[in-house]
Amino acid sequence: MNHRSILLVEDNPQDEMLTLRALRKVNLSNQVVVVRDGQQALDYLGGEGEFADQRAMPLPAVVLLDLNLPRVGGLQVLQRLRSMTRTRLLPVVILTSSDEDRDRLRSYENGANSFVRKPLDFGEFAETVARLGVYWLATNEPPLP
Repeated sequence: MNHRSILLVEDNPQDEMLTLRALRKVNLSNQVVVVRDGQQALDYLGGEGEFADQRAMPLPAVVLLDLNLPRVGGLQVLQRLRSMTRTRLLPVVILTSSDEDRDRLRSYENGANSFVRKPLDFGEFAETVARLGVYWLATNEPPLP
């Protein structure tokens, strides 16, 4: 499709594997960078900590962000992304198993572009993730080049 990447912020190894498999299944060849907690996500996007040597790297096309993360929770990550000039317009999709209405509301209040519940059925999950990938990488036009 193109050279733009996806940042997957997911601490559950099984959900990570299923997400990567679903994206491969629809032939998305874009790089998927995986970080496993909220602090790693902030470091990656801010070019800090273990990712300091990547400071000049382009931002991903989209962040797929789980809510229940170690170290820094998903909502806190979202709040911080929206407060930083570099990432305030970065598309963030909440991809979570939470079915709490308050989580959905708080996600949108904090600037999420989309809120998607992870389906329990693998077929549904794969289809959902595939649609997300195709939309954010091939269909959506970012605000800036």
